[in-house]
Amino acid sequence: MNRNILHMDLDTFFVSCERLIDSRLQKRPLLVGGTGDRGVVAACSYETRGFGVHSGMSMKLARRLCPEAVVIRGNSSIYTKYSHQVTDIIKEYVPVFEKSSVDEFYADLSGMDKFFGTYKYASELRQRIIKETGLPISFGLSANKIVSKVATGEAKPNNQLCIDHGFEKSFLAPLSIRKIPSVGKKTYQVLRNLGVDKVRVVQKMPVEMMTSVLGVNGRTIWKRANGVDNTPVIPFSDRKSISTERTFDRDTIDVIKLKGILIAMTENLAYQLRRGEKLTACIAVKIRYSDFNTYSKQVRIPYTSADHILIPKILELFRVLYNRRLLVRLIGIRFSHLVPGNYQINLFEDTEEALNLYAAMDNIRERFGDKSVLRASGLGAKTIGRMHNPFNGQPPIVLAHRKQ
Repeated sequence: MNRNILHMDLDTFFVSCERLIDSRLQKRPLLVGGTGDRGVVAACSYETRGFGVHSGMSMKLARRLCPEAVVIRGNSSIYTKYSHQVTDIIKEYVPVFEKSSVDEFYADLSGMDKFFGTYKYASELRQRIIKETGLPISFGLSANKIVSKVATGEAKPNNQLCIDHGFEKSFLAPLSIRKIPSVGKKTYQVLRNLGVDKVRVVQKMPVEMMTSVLGVNGRTIWKRANGVDNTPVIPFSDRKSISTERTFDRDTIDVIKLKGILIAMTENLAYQLRRGEKLTACIAVKIRYSDFNTYSKQVRIPYTSADHILIPKILELFRVLYNRRLLVRLIGIRFSHLVPGNYQINLFEDTEEALNLYAAMDNIRERFGDKSVLRASGLGAKTIGRMHNPFNGQPPIVLAHRKQ
């Protein structure tokens, strides 16, 4: 049976949401992100891209390149709401789908062509999303995830494209090698130095040559350039979660100690989210008292993986749950409703310095271990002394957090 894999991507998602809220922003150059000079562009409208603006660049530079652009800080709760709306429509319409980020989806329509016609079915789904949410969305349909994703990129903005079976290589051949997923700036530069610019050049190269230059990634790029990809659609589930808890040797009412442990737990789980390229949309705190009565409270939040967003919300849940008259035996936290995704949705709340700090902290943890760098607020003096240190007996790096 031929595979039929659908890829759907909400066009300039944050920008589209803002335009739904305020119709005056239609067709105007728009930047969503940190509004100060030290902020970062989280999303930009197509009108700004001709000026060289792109997501991830400093807001100061973006405003210099496109001074007439309207700058909006953004609201993650609004974007999360619309993401849930689209997810619910897709969940009702297709048998198996994967939510690869807050604005990107895959669906396996294999076998449905016998009854409906997969292209017609995908078209009806796209039109329903547009009608019920007002959001523009594009799709690509082909035999696998990679070709469908590239096809979606070619279909944008707000359009659709089907690549018939057997035409994958001819579709990819004239495109820039940068259009192949996993070809970043560095890899592209290496390939350009070899005289490789178009996909058709890679298609004619022996796979051994690509492997000798780029290692395992070279083989992956060669397969993708030839339209070969057997990656399955991973069914989406709201139940996926990660959690941690701590049982005390002696029950305690030391609030400073409890808050410090919660902060350290949150940091560790947030790092696990970023390392796994995940975002959470639901957090929970659990408390078990000395009488073994256990209480928990959870709250839905905008998708995030950022410590400085998660920690205050965890502490607020703890404040609501905590009963000062009882000794605490156990505390725990859980992040659920996980979806694949990167840090982009938080960019409008951060500066370049904050993003660089997260990258540096995560690099240290990757190299020396999860507890090698911690916030000072997550530690007490006794805790520091007891911790395992990977730095040849030296204490871990401790960050004293200062509010911007």
